[in-house]
Amino acid sequence: MTPKPIDLNLLTEEQLLSTRIKDLPIAIEGTWLEECVKELYAQLDAKGLVFHPDCYLADEWLTPEGEVAIGIPFYLAHPALIRLERRMMLEAEGEGKLWCMQLLRHEAGHAFSYAYDLHKKSEWQKVFGSSTEEYGDTYKFKPYSKSYVHHLDGFYAQYHPDEDFVETFAVWLTPDSDWQHKYQGWKALDKLQFVDGLMSSIKGVKPLKARGKKLWHQKNLTITLDKYYKKKYQHEQEELPGFHDVQLGKIFTALTDEEWWAFKKDRRKNPQMLTAEELIRMHSKNLLNSIDRCTGERKYIISDLLKNIALRARQLHMIVSQPQAVALMQLSVYVTSITMNYIHTGLLRGTRKRT
Repeated sequence: MTPKPIDLNLLTEEQLLSTRIKDLPIAIEGTWLEECVKELYAQLDAKGLVFHPDCYLADEWLTPEGEVAIGIPFYLAHPALIRLERRMMLEAEGEGKLWCMQLLRHEAGHAFSYAYDLHKKSEWQKVFGSSTEEYGDTYKFKPYSKSYVHHLDGFYAQYHPDEDFVETFAVWLTPDSDWQHKYQGWKALDKLQFVDGLMSSIKGVKPLKARGKKLWHQKNLTITLDKYYKKKYQHEQEELPGFHDVQLGKIFTALTDEEWWAFKKDRRKNPQMLTAEELIRMHSKNLLNSIDRCTGERKYIISDLLKNIALRARQLHMIVSQPQAVALMQLSVYVTSITMNYIHTGLLRGTRKRT
């Protein structure tokens, strides 16, 4: 008997979470992602580059080392999955055309590097460094350095020589980026000019490797969405140290597992009961704007900090046990103090690295 087709729009969250990722009726074709991929290819064509990296649905954004295909997170292929990802992880990375295209151009840089062995060229290594350098768990960056381009948030070009190249490639590939003038007087301009020349050398040239393995393909993921997010939480917990714990404990109340389940049951009768995560999410925009006005710091830095604090509060099963206005005031003071410390020292504690 043929199983009944799954309609993601009709599933409850509980039913959705119990569904295996491989069973999700999703594809790039016929969605907004298809248009993004086509636009990527058009941008490559405009530069005279004949290699079009295959794109497929995977468990996250990735270009596996040595491979030439781009993995796009499966959740971006359907609105119901985007909503679930946003609810579970506070954001859906790559949501919206602008963000998606930024990430596609970044991953295309990795694919081109592997397809043409660019990272093995001595001149490439003289400009960017050794591709064999190990990736660290975290990285230090200089916010005002003019040696690197700015593409993805978090000064990602400063993470590793490979990332320096692909971020430079992404800026070079971006239509109307006007990099020749924007980076005038920057050392990063030398890198952009090098990439410009390097790409000119492979115009119309077929890649050494045009096809590769599509690792962690959505159709091979037998894990249910529930277990997938539990693994994501565990990963977040490993990456988020207990830096915030003491201060959060002064603002919110942490519950044991038993108390947490009792709280979730009781709140059905009293919707006014809030978790710390919910409070932060409800007021994140106001907190962001207020702290931005006070400190003058870039909004994405503050936003990332708020997301990490919200995730840590969820991991600790924290709830709001004092008047919301008081909790919000204390939280605002705390985040402002961390942001000011970052401005003066360049160190932002308690943030997680991009993967």
